[in-house]
Amino acid sequence: MRAGVYAEPMAKKRWQDLRPGTRRFIVIAGAVEGALKLAALLDLARRPAEEVHGRKLPWAVAIVLVNSLGIVPIAYFRFGRRKLTPPADPRS
Repeated sequence: MRAGVYAEPMAKKRWQDLRPGTRRFIVIAGAVEGALKLAALLDLARRPAEEVHGRKLPWAVAIVLVNSLGIVPIAYFRFGRRKLTPPADPRS
């Protein structure tokens, strides 16, 4: 630290100190992330392992533990699931 420069510690904000719009955003973002995580975990649990890119356990750990603002569940839905070709129509 340079001489004569003093950085004051940041005061911790409490929930009551936040503006109503900020509080609303935090609640909505948390609800959206929770819904995405739940949907991804339910899909992962019900989907056969052959239809998942990689192993299921690392996906589950990442979905649950990574605080991602919804990015990990969206990544699972976009990149983690295999698109299987439908079975051929026996009539053709």
